[in-house]
Amino acid sequence: MRIGVLTGGGDCPGLNAVIRAVVRKGVAAYGHEFVGFRDGWKGPLEGLTKPLGIAEVRGILPRGGTILGSSRTNPFKIEGGVDRIKANLAEQGVDALVAIGGEDTLGVATKLNDLGVNVVGVPKTIDNDLNATDYTFGFDTAVNIAMEAIDRLHTTAESHHRTLVVEVMGRHAGWIALHAGLAGGANVILLPERNFDVEQVATYVTKRFQVEYAPIVVVAEGAQPLEGQMVLHNQELDSFGHVRLGGIGQWLAEQLEEKTGKEARTVVLGHIQRGGTPTAFDRVLATRFGLQAIDAVHEGDFGKMMALRGTDIVRVPLIEGTGELKTVPLSRYEEAEVFFGS
Repeated sequence: MRIGVLTGGGDCPGLNAVIRAVVRKGVAAYGHEFVGFRDGWKGPLEGLTKPLGIAEVRGILPRGGTILGSSRTNPFKIEGGVDRIKANLAEQGVDALVAIGGEDTLGVATKLNDLGVNVVGVPKTIDNDLNATDYTFGFDTAVNIAMEAIDRLHTTAESHHRTLVVEVMGRHAGWIALHAGLAGGANVILLPERNFDVEQVATYVTKRFQVEYAPIVVVAEGAQPLEGQMVLHNQELDSFGHVRLGGIGQWLAEQLEEKTGKEARTVVLGHIQRGGTPTAFDRVLATRFGLQAIDAVHEGDFGKMMALRGTDIVRVPLIEGTGELKTVPLSRYEEAEVFFGS
Protein backbone atom coordinates (compact mmCIF):
# COMPACT_ATOMS: atom_id res chain seq x y z
CA MET A 1 0.00 0.00 0.00
CA ARG A 2 1.21 3.53 -0.78
CA ILE A 3 0.25 6.01 1.92
CA GLY A 4 0.37 9.79 1.93
CA VAL A 5 1.09 11.79 5.09
CA LEU A 6 0.38 15.50 5.63
CA THR A 7 0.38 18.02 8.46
CA GLY A 8 -1.98 21.00 8.31
CA GLY A 9 -2.92 24.11 10.27
CA GLY A 10 -0.75 25.65 12.95
CA ASP A 11 2.43 23.73 13.70
CA CYS A 12 3.09 22.33 17.15
CA PRO A 13 5.64 20.19 18.99
CA GLY A 14 5.07 16.48 18.38
CA LEU A 15 4.15 16.52 14.70
CA ASN A 16 7.45 14.94 13.71
CA ALA A 17 7.00 12.23 16.34
CA VAL A 18 3.73 11.18 14.65
CA ILE A 19 5.32 11.16 11.19
CA ARG A 20 8.22 9.09 12.52
CA ALA A 21 5.96 6.51 14.19
CA VAL A 22 3.69 6.14 11.16
CA VAL A 23 6.59 5.62 8.77
CA ARG A 24 8.77 3.41 10.93
CA LYS A 25 6.00 0.97 11.83
CA GLY A 26 4.42 1.19 8.39
CA VAL A 27 7.65 0.17 6.70
CA ALA A 28 9.06 -2.26 9.28
CA ALA A 29 5.86 -4.06 10.29
CA TYR A 30 3.71 -3.84 7.16
CA GLY A 31 6.02 -3.12 4.25
CA HIS A 32 4.05 -0.05 3.16
CA GLU A 33 5.46 2.77 1.06
CA PHE A 34 5.04 6.43 2.00
CA VAL A 35 5.00 9.82 0.34
CA GLY A 36 4.98 13.11 2.18
CA PHE A 37 2.61 15.84 1.03
CA ARG A 38 4.05 19.28 1.67
CA ASP A 39 2.34 22.23 3.31
CA GLY A 40 -0.93 20.73 4.51
CA TRP A 41 -3.80 20.30 2.05
CA LYS A 42 -1.86 22.40 -0.43
CA GLY A 43 0.30 19.30 -1.03
CA PRO A 44 -2.33 16.92 -2.45
CA LEU A 45 -4.11 19.89 -4.03
CA GLU A 46 -1.07 20.93 -6.08
CA GLY A 47 0.84 17.64 -6.16
CA LEU A 48 3.63 18.88 -3.88
CA THR A 49 5.46 15.86 -2.50
CA LYS A 50 8.70 14.82 -0.86
CA PRO A 51 10.22 11.39 -0.18
CA LEU A 52 9.22 9.87 3.14
CA GLY A 53 10.98 6.75 4.32
CA ILE A 54 13.06 5.47 7.22
CA ALA A 55 16.02 7.67 6.30
CA GLU A 56 13.87 10.80 6.20
CA VAL A 57 12.44 10.28 9.71
CA ARG A 58 15.68 9.50 11.51
CA GLY A 59 16.52 12.02 14.21
CA ILE A 60 13.28 14.00 13.99
CA LEU A 61 11.70 12.86 17.29
CA PRO A 62 12.95 15.84 19.36
CA ARG A 63 12.41 18.43 16.63
CA GLY A 64 9.55 20.91 16.83
CA GLY A 65 7.54 21.99 13.82
CA THR A 66 7.03 19.58 10.94
CA ILE A 67 9.42 18.31 8.29
CA LEU A 68 6.49 18.29 5.85
CA GLY A 69 5.59 21.95 6.28
CA SER A 70 2.09 23.24 6.92
CA SER A 71 -0.53 25.72 5.71
CA ARG A 72 -4.15 26.68 6.28
CA THR A 73 -5.24 25.70 2.77
CA ASN A 74 -8.91 24.75 2.45
CA PRO A 75 -9.52 22.77 -0.76
CA PHE A 76 -13.28 23.21 -0.35
CA LYS A 77 -12.81 26.96 -0.88
CA ILE A 78 -11.02 26.39 -4.18
CA GLU A 79 -12.97 25.68 -7.35
CA GLY A 80 -12.43 22.07 -8.35
CA GLY A 81 -10.26 21.51 -5.30
CA VAL A 82 -11.63 18.09 -4.36
CA ASP A 83 -11.34 16.78 -7.91
CA ARG A 84 -7.75 18.02 -8.09
CA ILE A 85 -6.91 16.19 -4.87
CA LYS A 86 -8.44 12.97 -6.12
CA ALA A 87 -6.60 13.27 -9.43
CA ASN A 88 -3.24 13.94 -7.75
CA LEU A 89 -3.68 11.05 -5.33
CA ALA A 90 -4.43 8.74 -8.25
CA GLU A 91 -1.43 10.03 -10.19
CA GLN A 92 0.82 9.42 -7.18
CA GLY A 93 -0.67 5.96 -6.65
CA VAL A 94 -1.72 6.88 -3.12
CA ASP A 95 -4.21 4.47 -1.57
CA ALA A 96 -4.81 6.32 1.71
CA LEU A 97 -3.95 9.48 3.62
CA VAL A 98 -2.88 10.09 7.20
CA ALA A 99 -3.92 13.67 8.00
CA ILE A 100 -2.39 15.19 11.13
CA GLY A 101 -4.08 18.37 12.25
CA GLY A 102 -6.65 20.20 14.28
CA GLU A 103 -10.24 21.26 13.81
CA ASP A 104 -9.82 22.67 10.29
CA THR A 105 -7.44 20.06 8.87
CA LEU A 106 -9.48 17.16 10.21
CA GLY A 107 -12.69 18.89 9.13
CA VAL A 108 -11.41 18.71 5.55
CA ALA A 109 -10.41 15.08 6.15
CA THR A 110 -13.94 14.29 7.34
CA LYS A 111 -15.51 15.75 4.18
CA LEU A 112 -13.00 14.03 1.89
CA ASN A 113 -13.61 10.69 3.57
CA ASP A 114 -17.34 11.14 2.95
CA LEU A 115 -16.50 11.74 -0.72
CA GLY A 116 -14.58 8.50 -1.09
CA VAL A 117 -11.01 9.42 -0.12
CA ASN A 118 -9.48 6.96 2.36
CA VAL A 119 -8.40 9.09 5.33
CA VAL A 120 -7.28 8.47 8.90
CA GLY A 121 -6.88 11.45 11.24
CA VAL A 122 -4.47 12.25 14.06
CA PRO A 123 -5.56 15.10 16.40
CA LYS A 124 -3.10 17.94 16.87
CA THR A 125 -3.55 21.32 18.53
CA ILE A 126 -1.86 23.21 21.32
CA ASP A 127 -5.32 24.51 22.27
CA ASN A 128 -6.53 21.02 23.35
CA ASP A 129 -9.99 21.90 21.98
CA LEU A 130 -10.71 18.83 19.83
CA ASN A 131 -13.60 16.75 21.04
CA ALA A 132 -13.50 12.98 21.63
CA THR A 133 -9.92 12.97 22.95
CA ASP A 134 -8.82 13.80 26.48
CA TYR A 135 -5.64 15.47 25.26
CA THR A 136 -4.00 16.45 22.01
CA PHE A 137 -0.24 16.47 21.65
CA GLY A 138 1.33 19.92 21.63
CA PHE A 139 -0.82 21.08 24.53
CA ASP A 140 1.52 19.89 27.26
CA THR A 141 4.49 21.61 25.65
CA ALA A 142 2.58 24.87 25.19
CA VAL A 143 1.45 24.85 28.83
CA ASN A 144 4.97 24.22 30.09
CA ILE A 145 6.36 27.06 27.97
CA ALA A 146 3.70 29.44 29.29
CA MET A 147 4.20 28.25 32.86
CA GLU A 148 7.94 28.87 32.71
CA ALA A 149 7.32 32.37 31.36
CA ILE A 150 4.90 33.10 34.23
CA ASP A 151 7.44 31.79 36.75
CA ARG A 152 10.02 34.23 35.42
CA LEU A 153 7.59 37.12 35.31
CA HIS A 154 6.69 36.87 39.01
CA THR A 155 10.10 38.13 40.12
CA THR A 156 10.34 41.04 37.71
CA ALA A 157 6.77 42.10 38.46
CA GLU A 158 7.49 42.17 42.19
CA SER A 159 10.79 43.98 41.71
CA HIS A 160 9.06 46.87 39.92
CA HIS A 161 5.68 46.71 41.72
CA ARG A 162 3.78 46.43 38.47
CA THR A 163 1.00 44.30 37.02
CA LEU A 164 2.05 41.91 34.29
CA VAL A 165 -0.59 40.71 31.84
CA VAL A 166 0.38 37.50 30.03
CA GLU A 167 -1.51 36.84 26.80
CA VAL A 168 -1.52 33.21 25.70
CA MET A 169 -3.11 31.40 22.77
CA GLY A 170 -6.69 30.15 22.88
CA ARG A 171 -9.25 31.38 20.37
CA HIS A 172 -12.41 29.71 21.67
CA ALA A 173 -11.06 27.48 24.45
CA GLY A 174 -9.03 28.54 27.47
CA TRP A 175 -7.23 25.32 28.29
CA ILE A 176 -3.73 26.81 27.96
CA ALA A 177 -4.61 29.85 30.05
CA LEU A 178 -6.27 27.72 32.73
CA HIS A 179 -3.51 25.13 33.09
CA ALA A 180 -0.59 27.54 32.72
CA GLY A 181 -2.20 30.07 35.02
CA LEU A 182 -2.86 27.49 37.73
CA ALA A 183 0.59 25.94 37.43
CA GLY A 184 2.27 29.35 37.40
CA GLY A 185 0.35 30.78 40.36
CA ALA A 186 -1.40 33.55 38.45
CA ASN A 187 -3.78 35.77 40.39
CA VAL A 188 -6.38 36.22 37.67
CA ILE A 189 -7.12 33.92 34.73
CA LEU A 190 -9.42 35.05 31.92
CA LEU A 191 -10.81 32.61 29.36
CA PRO A 192 -12.96 32.81 26.23
CA GLU A 193 -15.63 30.66 27.87
CA ARG A 194 -16.80 33.44 30.17
CA ASN A 195 -16.74 37.19 29.55
CA PHE A 196 -14.93 39.09 32.28
CA ASP A 197 -15.69 42.24 34.25
CA VAL A 198 -12.74 44.66 33.97
CA GLU A 199 -13.79 46.41 37.17
CA GLN A 200 -13.69 43.11 39.06
CA VAL A 201 -10.27 42.28 37.63
CA ALA A 202 -9.03 45.69 38.75
CA THR A 203 -10.34 44.96 42.25
CA TYR A 204 -8.41 41.69 42.40
CA VAL A 205 -5.27 43.45 41.17
CA THR A 206 -5.61 46.18 43.81
CA LYS A 207 -6.03 43.60 46.59
CA ARG A 208 -2.88 41.86 45.43
CA PHE A 209 -0.88 45.08 45.73
CA GLN A 210 -2.31 45.64 49.21
CA VAL A 211 -0.51 42.51 50.45
CA GLU A 212 2.70 43.73 48.80
CA TYR A 213 2.76 41.25 45.96
CA ALA A 214 2.62 42.10 42.28
CA PRO A 215 -0.25 40.51 40.34
CA ILE A 216 0.05 38.26 37.31
CA VAL A 217 -2.97 38.21 35.01
CA VAL A 218 -3.19 35.44 32.40
CA VAL A 219 -5.57 36.08 29.53
CA ALA A 220 -6.39 33.88 26.53
CA GLU A 221 -6.29 35.72 23.20
CA GLY A 222 -10.00 35.02 22.66
CA ALA A 223 -11.19 36.33 26.04
CA GLN A 224 -13.72 39.16 25.95
CA PRO A 225 -14.88 41.77 28.45
CA LEU A 226 -18.52 42.04 29.45
CA GLU A 227 -20.58 43.83 26.79
CA GLY A 228 -17.40 43.93 24.74
CA GLN A 229 -15.97 42.56 21.54
CA MET A 230 -13.13 40.17 20.81
CA VAL A 231 -9.96 42.18 20.16
CA LEU A 232 -8.79 41.60 16.58
CA HIS A 233 -5.43 42.09 14.93
CA ASN A 234 -7.30 42.91 11.73
CA GLN A 235 -10.56 42.05 9.98
CA GLU A 236 -9.09 39.65 7.41
CA LEU A 237 -10.32 36.05 7.36
CA ASP A 238 -8.28 32.97 6.51
CA SER A 239 -9.59 30.22 4.22
CA PHE A 240 -11.44 28.62 7.15
CA GLY A 241 -13.18 31.87 8.10
CA HIS A 242 -11.04 32.70 11.16
CA VAL A 243 -10.02 36.23 12.07
CA ARG A 244 -6.52 36.91 13.36
CA LEU A 245 -6.67 37.58 17.08
CA GLY A 246 -4.26 39.64 19.14
CA GLY A 247 -4.33 42.65 21.40
CA ILE A 248 -6.54 41.72 24.34
CA GLY A 249 -3.49 41.67 26.62
CA GLN A 250 -2.43 45.21 25.73
CA TRP A 251 -6.00 46.49 25.97
CA LEU A 252 -6.41 44.93 29.41
CA ALA A 253 -3.08 46.29 30.68
CA GLU A 254 -4.10 49.81 29.66
CA GLN A 255 -7.45 49.42 31.42
CA LEU A 256 -5.85 48.09 34.61
CA GLU A 257 -3.24 50.83 34.71
CA GLU A 258 -5.95 53.47 34.37
CA LYS A 259 -8.23 51.90 37.00
CA THR A 260 -5.59 50.95 39.61
CA GLY A 261 -3.02 53.70 39.18
CA LYS A 262 -0.30 51.04 39.05
CA GLU A 263 1.98 50.44 36.10
CA ALA A 264 0.93 47.49 33.94
CA ARG A 265 2.89 45.77 31.20
CA THR A 266 1.95 43.11 28.66
CA VAL A 267 3.80 39.98 27.60
CA VAL A 268 2.42 38.26 24.49
CA LEU A 269 3.85 34.74 24.26
CA GLY A 270 2.45 34.20 20.78
CA HIS A 271 4.13 31.61 18.59
CA ILE A 272 6.80 30.78 21.14
CA GLN A 273 4.12 28.46 22.56
CA ARG A 274 4.19 26.46 19.31
CA GLY A 275 7.92 26.21 18.89
CA GLY A 276 10.80 24.12 20.09
CA THR A 277 11.32 20.68 21.51
CA PRO A 278 8.23 18.71 22.61
CA THR A 279 7.93 17.51 26.19
CA ALA A 280 8.25 13.82 27.01
CA PHE A 281 4.45 13.60 27.40
CA ASP A 282 3.87 15.01 23.92
CA ARG A 283 6.55 12.79 22.33
CA VAL A 284 4.99 9.67 23.82
CA LEU A 285 1.39 10.67 23.03
CA ALA A 286 2.28 11.63 19.46
CA THR A 287 4.14 8.37 18.96
CA ARG A 288 1.22 6.32 20.29
CA PHE A 289 -1.18 8.20 18.01
CA GLY A 290 1.07 7.48 15.04
CA LEU A 291 1.36 3.78 15.82
CA GLN A 292 -2.41 3.43 16.12
CA ALA A 293 -2.97 5.47 12.95
CA ILE A 294 -0.87 3.19 10.77
CA ASP A 295 -2.64 0.17 12.26
CA ALA A 296 -5.97 1.71 11.26
CA VAL A 297 -4.75 2.36 7.72
CA HIS A 298 -3.39 -1.16 7.38
CA GLU A 299 -6.71 -2.60 8.56
CA GLY A 300 -8.71 -0.35 6.22
CA ASP A 301 -10.43 1.33 9.15
CA PHE A 302 -10.83 4.70 7.44
CA GLY A 303 -12.81 7.73 8.53
CA LYS A 304 -11.43 7.41 12.05
CA MET A 305 -9.50 9.73 14.34
CA MET A 306 -7.10 8.55 17.01
CA ALA A 307 -8.09 9.61 20.53
CA LEU A 308 -6.75 9.37 24.07
CA ARG A 309 -9.33 8.06 26.53
CA GLY A 310 -7.86 7.77 29.99
CA THR A 311 -4.60 5.98 29.25
CA ASP A 312 -5.84 4.13 26.16
CA ILE A 313 -5.56 5.09 22.49
CA VAL A 314 -8.84 4.40 20.72
CA ARG A 315 -10.35 5.11 17.31
CA VAL A 316 -13.41 7.32 16.97
CA PRO A 317 -15.27 8.62 13.90
CA LEU A 318 -13.65 11.76 12.52
CA ILE A 319 -16.88 13.70 12.93
CA GLU A 320 -16.77 13.16 16.71
CA GLY A 321 -13.51 15.07 16.94
CA THR A 322 -14.45 17.95 14.65
CA GLY A 323 -18.19 18.40 15.10
CA GLU A 324 -17.96 20.61 18.19
CA LEU A 325 -15.07 22.23 20.03
CA LYS A 326 -14.12 21.08 23.53
CA THR A 327 -14.20 24.14 25.78
CA VAL A 328 -13.44 24.52 29.48
CA PRO A 329 -16.57 23.42 31.43
CA LEU A 330 -18.00 25.42 34.31
CA SER A 331 -16.95 22.70 36.74
CA ARG A 332 -13.30 23.43 36.01
CA TYR A 333 -13.81 27.04 37.08
CA GLU A 334 -15.34 25.87 40.34
CA GLU A 335 -12.60 23.30 40.98
CA ALA A 336 -9.85 25.82 40.40
CA GLU A 337 -11.38 28.51 42.64
CA VAL A 338 -9.63 31.17 40.60
CA PHE A 339 -11.03 34.45 39.39
CA PHE A 340 -12.63 34.65 35.98
CA GLY A 341 -14.80 37.74 36.44
CA SER A 342 -18.50 37.79 37.16
